[in-house]
Amino acid sequence: MSAKLHPIDSVDILVLIDIQTDSLSSVPDGFTHEWVNLHNAGMEQISGAGQCCANHGLALIITARRGDTEHTLLFDAGPVDFAVEYNASRLGTSFGAIEAIALSHGHWDHAGGIPAAIDLIRKDGQTGDLPVYLHPGMFRKRAFPLSSGELIEIREIATPEELAEQGATPVVTDQPVSAPDDMFYISGEIPRITDYEVGFPGHVRRTEDGTDWEDDPLLMDERYVAVNIAGKGLVVFSACSHAGIVDVLHAAQRDSLGGPIHGLIGGFHLAGGNETIIGQTVADFAQFDIDLIMPGHCTGWRATNALERQYGARVVPIAVGMKINL
Repeated sequence: MSAKLHPIDSVDILVLIDIQTDSLSSVPDGFTHEWVNLHNAGMEQISGAGQCCANHGLALIITARRGDTEHTLLFDAGPVDFAVEYNASRLGTSFGAIEAIALSHGHWDHAGGIPAAIDLIRKDGQTGDLPVYLHPGMFRKRAFPLSSGELIEIREIATPEELAEQGATPVVTDQPVSAPDDMFYISGEIPRITDYEVGFPGHVRRTEDGTDWEDDPLLMDERYVAVNIAGKGLVVFSACSHAGIVDVLHAAQRDSLGGPIHGLIGGFHLAGGNETIIGQTVADFAQFDIDLIMPGHCTGWRATNALERQYGARVVPIAVGMKINL
């Protein structure tokens, strides 16, 4: 399956779900924080009930524009239906413009809200084909060890058959694909070349026959999304970066998507056990000369602080309800 990426004029990003809420920190031009967006959606007074709900997960609504052409893709849908519905209602977000969904990998905190998202897309008037881009390795039961050594299972995600029953069109492939008018690139499997990026040690999945567990630290179903802004370069969306965020950036360059890397947004997976590689990762970012680094989700506060110390104003953490125009 061939994949192309054509330049666009601009991209708008709505952070529908993220682990953090922050309407107080200053933001650069092109960014608006949650309270501004809630007010623009009709909020007359600030209250707890009127704000978005931060949650452990990620969902980005990405709208690419080229001339008079506009296409919108949903990249991940957070952990649970409630978060999708709750935040969309407060932000006044219509899902009717969403033409495709891309799932980064088969974990609950990125896929749990997909059924609700599909329902909202249909409810808000999108009646055409709705491709949902999936990797074939996303659907086995998975687990990881607690500090006690006991395995705790991870909630399984909706199957292609279940999504089809909702009226979506599952596209299950491990190859890169292009979304509407070649304005979005959805990667295939990400090569693992950086020696200190070792994935998710201890992560396991069910064997094909379902009788036992097998090691699954690399999560080869992980993928990234990219757009290419004419005159600026790539904006790379990496939701959880189990592949290693440096390997994600190398992959985007190797995939010959065109131009430098202008922006990077998502979860860089540098919290918890991966805090030991923060220093190496921050140093390796220098080779990519990224104009705008937008950490969120699983990046962790230690890594975010380290990035800000090294790269200054180029680092703008994302938060739920934020809108970004590039």
